[in-house]
Amino acid sequence: MPTPLQKRLQQVLNSPVANTLASLQCGIEKEGLRVGSNGRVSHTDHPQSLGSSLTHGSITTDYSEALLEYITPVFQSPIAALDFMQELHSFSASQLQNIGEYVWPASMPCYLDGEDDIRIADFGSSNTGKLKHTYRVGLSWRYGKIMQSIAGLHFNFSPQDNFWPAYQQLLGDEQSLCDFRSSQYFGLIRNFRRHSWVLLYLFGASPALDASFVKGRDIDLEPGPDGCLVGPYATSLRMSDLGYNNKVQSVLSLCFNDLDNYAKSLEHAISTPLSQYENLGVKVDGQYRQLNANLLQIENEYYSDIRPKRVARSGQKPVHALKEGGVEYVEVRNIDLNPFLPLGIDAQQSQFINAFLTWCLFAPSAVISDQECELIGINQAIVVRQGRKPGLMIQTCSGDKSLQSLGLDIIANLRLVATIMPDQGDVLAAIDIMEARINDTSLTPSAQVLAAMEKGNLSHQELSFELAKKHQAYHLQQSLCLQRRQELSEQVSESIATQKCIEAEQTQTFDDFLAAYLAQ
Repeated sequence: MPTPLQKRLQQVLNSPVANTLASLQCGIEKEGLRVGSNGRVSHTDHPQSLGSSLTHGSITTDYSEALLEYITPVFQSPIAALDFMQELHSFSASQLQNIGEYVWPASMPCYLDGEDDIRIADFGSSNTGKLKHTYRVGLSWRYGKIMQSIAGLHFNFSPQDNFWPAYQQLLGDEQSLCDFRSSQYFGLIRNFRRHSWVLLYLFGASPALDASFVKGRDIDLEPGPDGCLVGPYATSLRMSDLGYNNKVQSVLSLCFNDLDNYAKSLEHAISTPLSQYENLGVKVDGQYRQLNANLLQIENEYYSDIRPKRVARSGQKPVHALKEGGVEYVEVRNIDLNPFLPLGIDAQQSQFINAFLTWCLFAPSAVISDQECELIGINQAIVVRQGRKPGLMIQTCSGDKSLQSLGLDIIANLRLVATIMPDQGDVLAAIDIMEARINDTSLTPSAQVLAAMEKGNLSHQELSFELAKKHQAYHLQQSLCLQRRQELSEQVSESIATQKCIEAEQTQTFDDFLAAYLAQ
């Protein structure tokens, strides 16, 4: 008897929808701290040789002035996105080499000498730049700067535009195309949240951290070499309560059942004051401490392992863009940097994530109940701290089941999905690699990090800095043709000129600009 997934895939294969899956759109965003020749976080300005962090489309900064972010355009395959990412790294490595700096390859940061070791990103004197900076100032007051030094990788996914009308016709759905597309994306998101623990197991690469990251906090990690701390069975401390986790936001309880509820919840959060943030003050002695005193200053402050997204117009709030035009793509946010890989991710991992998201799209996706929503949070917490523990059990609505058996069930479903995907052979090869990790925990990146530390008697700091230097040498060796290098240099110059124009043409005060933005 065919399963619902098998029936759906067979429908797709026997319809025009199959032709629209010839390519799946992908974009990658990757963060990394700049560090100096001493392995410590850089205190220098964002290098002018990399352009304006405000207006450059591919090289910018995230929270701190030292936290580089590389952004690819949308490509028709993850391999093309990785090729572009390599070009960005090769170009920036040549610039960073000139100032004696490297890109930290791990998600958890280098040694930090307290909050003052981290400079909040500066985006210039324009109102848009001040908005970005003030938002980050607010994050520092609310959560501290230390948490904002963590780096990760975001994977953006969407089928091509011609997929949606063909798929809607196949299903006989009578909603508007915009509503249909959004409802299908939310079905994908619900399935992702149910099963994303498997990505934490397979790709988690932060089982250790420098003790300076948690200085003064009571934590349950074991001492490692030379002042670092380890979780013996941990997969992703970045995604644990030590990393991107905010108890204040737990009141939102966003389980992504539909766009309307999601948008309403976010709009409520960005318009509802919180007493503890009111006590901080918004503008004190003429200086902004935060954009406002609401539960969220803006939508981006909501921490989630996946987000529905739409490219917003200049000055438009993201939630309004979603309500107006529907979901355009999803952004996966729970991926650690693999410190052993020069780009933090490779082709096999990208192919697997593509297949995983395609499965999430086509598999049945019931509404998430309050009980299941709670279990999703519990399972994530278990896997990030204990994911490689022998015999580990995962909680489901039908009882506890072993991580290994559930992981192998997912692998079996992905093999079915691979039959409708482009580059089927490459996808199946990637699935084979990940199946081996489920059967053997020592093959996971988190286990390999701990093994490398133990073998060389290296701390998290020492291992990561060794890899940073190794990766820079690799990037410098990768060929970048003269024309491409010139194009990237021109983007640098154009971004600097664009920022200067924005600043020169500005007439509105920041107070008025901010009031208008928040009043949308």
